[in-house]
Amino acid sequence: MKDSVADLIKGSKMRYFTGLVFVACSLLAGLSTACAQDVEPRAYSNAPVGVNFLISGYAYTQGGLSFDPSLPVKNPHLNTSSMVIAYARVLDLWGKSGKFNVILPNTWLSGSADYLGQKVKREVDGFGDASFRLSVNLYGAPALTLKEFKDYKQDLIIGASLQVSVPSGQYDDTRLVNIGTNRWSFRPEVGVSKALGQWTLEIAAAATFFTDNNDFFGGNTRSQAPIYSMPGHVIYSFPWGIWASLDATYFTGGRTTLNGTLNDDFEQNWRVGGTLAFPVSARNSIKLYAGSGVWARTGNNYDLIGIAWQYRWGGGL
Repeated sequence: MKDSVADLIKGSKMRYFTGLVFVACSLLAGLSTACAQDVEPRAYSNAPVGVNFLISGYAYTQGGLSFDPSLPVKNPHLNTSSMVIAYARVLDLWGKSGKFNVILPNTWLSGSADYLGQKVKREVDGFGDASFRLSVNLYGAPALTLKEFKDYKQDLIIGASLQVSVPSGQYDDTRLVNIGTNRWSFRPEVGVSKALGQWTLEIAAAATFFTDNNDFFGGNTRSQAPIYSMPGHVIYSFPWGIWASLDATYFTGGRTTLNGTLNDDFEQNWRVGGTLAFPVSARNSIKLYAGSGVWARTGNNYDLIGIAWQYRWGGGL
């Protein structure tokens, strides 16, 4: 007789919820599209093949411009409120677990910054650049059905991903500050996740590559060197799928040129933050998160706070 979902969960409910909530909240990584210098824990956790996730979130930032910190402005006092809708699905990629994410942010921005010695004010709202992410767990997280997943326990996971952002957001070439960036970006990443009892340690290395913006602020051509980043997380798992994480990341690179002239905007940024995730039912979970800039060479730090909800279905749930 075919096992029901209730039967599968019985006797291993804690592990089941922990695994699903881990991956559910890790799929919220795409919400950082609205805040390009914040990263999510659990990016390479495992989940049953065929499970779908619908994600909705809100993030508020204050200070610098989170989604394009290399803009040539000083003393930024900008506030953003972003709503994000995302969809994700767990895949079987040649016997290895993977995930595909689609993320669409909508942002309201207001505030001021100094440009060439003059204060510039801006108030605008619209969609940000949509992004797509494909990840695969190369080691330690095989593709599993729901029935098989109840017996899975993480040890060491090694994964890789590629996120692509498309120039689909609001953009006005007569204004310096916009929500969209009018360029493509490509972010390959490799990551390692090691479980040690209730603790999980994670580290990753990524590089973000940009195409040129050929219509920057009045028809100029703006180029940007790659930004290299190294995020790390220390995660503690509580009973019933609740977990908390301390997060830190370092960014470097990203120097820009304007019409072939090199700018003095080489980035070296440190950010820290925290995450708390918990289930509210078998199909729903909530995540709270916050982050802050510790130090930034270009002075474009910002503070972040957010909340996200996700609903999951499919894959035998």
